[in-house]
Amino acid sequence: MRVPEDRDARIAELQARLRARRASFVRAPVALICLAGALYLASRQWPDVAYALSATEPVTLGREGDYRLEALASNRYVQVHGTPAPTAFFGRDRQGPFVVVGLLDTPLLVRRAPLPSETWTPGRPPPPPERTPFAVRGRLLAEAGAPAYRDAFARARELPGLRPQDGRLYIILEGEHPAQDWGAVATAVVLLLFAAFNGWLLLDALRRR
Repeated sequence: MRVPEDRDARIAELQARLRARRASFVRAPVALICLAGALYLASRQWPDVAYALSATEPVTLGREGDYRLEALASNRYVQVHGTPAPTAFFGRDRQGPFVVVGLLDTPLLVRRAPLPSETWTPGRPPPPPERTPFAVRGRLLAEAGAPAYRDAFARARELPGLRPQDGRLYIILEGEHPAQDWGAVATAVVLLLFAAFNGWLLLDALRRR
């Protein structure tokens, strides 16, 4: 009488193993896709994470006639004083209107909020920027690290007065402080935890197979 019971138990065991293998076969590629996606998104967050964790004391780039261009380093908090170029580029994003203006005798553009005298109506010629020299602090990005301003960089290369450094231009995003926004850090941590969980699922699925 025990033989049928042993046979039924053996069949149940084999069926359980088969279901586990099928589940592992499906789970492995899903975990791999999720792992790759999480790592890709985390890598996209890396520049913002690096900036959030960088030094909060600004790197001084100098002033008119005494610039320290050798101190240029992308994704750093900087300060500089300069005279704006006679032409500005106007735009609008989720935060509202903005102005991009170059600093004479430098490879620097500055993205800042428009001044009261710089009101621009889309569809009409933009007004000239305020020509008063000014100081600015913000996040310095090389051209390659600021694709959102590709058009401004292209047009700025045609302006007299700007001097690319080794063929490169930079932009300062006024007011962006390293410790201002920790959202990128939190997002990166969540993505890495999600990647780690899917890595564990992937290894477990491969082990079961």
